[in-house]
Amino acid sequence: MADDAQTPETVTQPNGMDNGPAIGLISQYVKDLSFENPNSPACYQWQSQPQIDVQFNIGSNPVGDGVYESAIKVDISATHPEGQSFVVDLTYAGLFGVRNVPEDQIQAFMLAEAPRILFPFARRVIADAVRDGGFMPLLLEPIDFHGLYVSQQEQALAASAEPAGNA
Repeated sequence: MADDAQTPETVTQPNGMDNGPAIGLISQYVKDLSFENPNSPACYQWQSQPQIDVQFNIGSNPVGDGVYESAIKVDISATHPEGQSFVVDLTYAGLFGVRNVPEDQIQAFMLAEAPRILFPFARRVIADAVRDGGFMPLLLEPIDFHGLYVSQQEQALAASAEPAGNA
């Protein structure tokens, strides 16, 4: 009689249950969008090149059992020597379903990988808003969200390792 012991390769989950880790995009959306053109129509006559300032902020929070929101906040200001031509504020977010993922890995995904998935769509919204405001579309360069996340983690670790001061 053959041995009835099952090897890991032959173990099946009842009813097709899947116990493996999984994260999936449920939905993505513009959470907040503002376009301001404070010096129109004069700004359309300015001949100088604008100085473009782009600031990013990434956030994440749980919104339900196994559901997290990751959001990219982008603040852009275009300034000429004559004045400000436009300001764009965008918060673009996505809902992600999470199953069987260790807690210590969820934050890394939500602050590094989720923004990488959402960024091309946020980039398009910004380009369209700037174009619709009467300017050439602003095409943001790709961003290494994983590299930024790792850098921030290293900075936080270094800051926590510094002595608090002398007593």
